Amino acid sequence: MSTATDGIQEGVPCWADVMLSDVEAGKRFYGELLGWTFQDSGGEYGHYTQAFHDGKNVAALAPKPDGRMPTAWSVYFASADAAATADRIRAAGGQIIMGPMAVGPFGTMLMAVDPGGAVFGVWQAGSHKGFEKRGEPGSFGWAEVFTWDVKAIDPFYEAVFGFSTHDVSDEAGIEFAIWTPAGKAAAPENAVVGRAVMDGRFPQEMPAHFLVYFVVEDCDDTVRTALRLRGRVRRDPQETPYGRFAVLADDQGADFAVIDVSDVTGPGQG
Repeated sequence: MSTATDGIQEGVPCWADVMLSDVEAGKRFYGELLGWTFQDSGGEYGHYTQAFHDGKNVAALAPKPDGRMPTAWSVYFASADAAATADRIRAAGGQIIMGPMAVGPFGTMLMAVDPGGAVFGVWQAGSHKGFEKRGEPGSFGWAEVFTWDVKAIDPFYEAVFGFSTHDVSDEAGIEFAIWTPAGKAAAPENAVVGRAVMDGRFPQEMPAHFLVYFVVEDCDDTVRTALRLRGRVRRDPQETPYGRFAVLADDQGADFAVIDVSDVTGPGQG
């Protein structure tokens, strides 16, 4: 596999954004929760709003062009050639739902759905290289896909991005694997994405989906702040070998996770 632009390897998560009905409310929520500041890109780009932490690009908030679209976070994987990635997605059994399309001078993007139904993005960098900060408080730390169809999912991402799969089910206590980029050993210290299998603990109507994690200084304090801001707790704070984390929803219903990794080195942190 080729190397994506600006030193971000093919298949490594390079960006995340959330579709919201009310971007101003989103700015208030995430601004206080994660310490973000914001810059609106203007009408030409649909008022796509960049989020910054300490002046560095960390994510974006996007207004829904159609109210029927889901209120959800999306993760984007780096690509050196979005058109070629789209070809691999189709060949491996996925579907392209938007693009590839150029976004001014910033880059080329596409949205796709894997064979299990999880939606994800692909970003070929132009002037916008993706995350300027990651793995630190206030920025992206990790992503996981939750799927019902593991037999299709691992081969799909291996074919599209050249991932290697490393099963860590015994360590995690659930059927779980981590993916590492091409050319790196399939080991936790090299992992860039996790894959969890949904089972009877999940409602049958829950679709396959990606969960984006943001690093915070104190997981429990962040949960309290989210509740004060009228967010919700989907999963209470708990310890893992990779940090203390919780799954939350913002005040508009978009799910995400927060994790304190200050005392550990785990997937995505090494």
